[in-house]
Amino acid sequence: MDLHMPLITIGMPVYNCESTVAEAIASILNQTFKNWELIVYDDGSQDGTVSVAQRFDDPRIHIVPGKTNDGLPARLNEIVTKCNGAFFARMDGDDIAYPDRLQHQLEYLQNHAEVDLVAGSILVFRSNGVALGVRRGPATHAQICAHPWSGIPMAHPTWMGRTEWFRRNPYNAEKVRMEDWELLFRTYQHSHFANLPEIVLGYREDALSLRKILLARRNRCATLLRSARRECTPLGAVYGIAGQIARSLVDIAAISSRLDYRLLKHRTPRVTSDEIAAWKDVFDMTRDSALEQCVSQEAATA
Repeated sequence: MDLHMPLITIGMPVYNCESTVAEAIASILNQTFKNWELIVYDDGSQDGTVSVAQRFDDPRIHIVPGKTNDGLPARLNEIVTKCNGAFFARMDGDDIAYPDRLQHQLEYLQNHAEVDLVAGSILVFRSNGVALGVRRGPATHAQICAHPWSGIPMAHPTWMGRTEWFRRNPYNAEKVRMEDWELLFRTYQHSHFANLPEIVLGYREDALSLRKILLARRNRCATLLRSARRECTPLGAVYGIAGQIARSLVDIAAISSRLDYRLLKHRTPRVTSDEIAAWKDVFDMTRDSALEQCVSQEAATA
């Protein structure tokens, strides 16, 4: 074993994240587990995302500028090919990882050799730091995959798994806005998944995009139809598509009326006072770290 090689590679595809990428990177620098590398892969940003990311002076951080906008699944596949770590973790350029995220997930994977991929709970927040709710997934593979046609609940921004699993099972670059579900749906019968109860990530959600939600639901229906034809499972496809249509109608009603989370309560389940307090500590620490890094770098180049 090469002791100089990172154990975990964090892949962070970014697109027009100028206002948030500093906090995302700072949250990785604040991890209690230190043996990692971070690959920040720009997806053709039109703003200052790359210049902000380049302010972080740490040899574990690698910035890859991109000239074209190829989409999240394509960039994730490219990052996986560059991985040096035995484990690969997902991270978005507008989220905030809790300091013990990598430690929790790594220990779980090391203690459960049968598990290929583990996710965790997420706290949904506004950019001003206000906590909206906590989304949790079922713990075991059987529970997670109980109704694959309607959904496989694993929060994509929290995924961490064995790098070899990602190499054997690449994302479908054509499945934008549903790349996570499509990969899980394609692999759940010969893989093993798990969800941690711990909150491992702050998930930024300032607004709900009806266009993106409906696009994802339409693409999922198309995938279900193709799968039903291929595997001769029409009842499952009908069940799944009916569910997507029903959810789309609720999404349209909620977002068009601006009732949003008041109707879509499943998007922001209850958050406790202790969870809010813990999140405030994480949010404040991350913001302070990001600001300190950017100010010190500006001073060094002045």
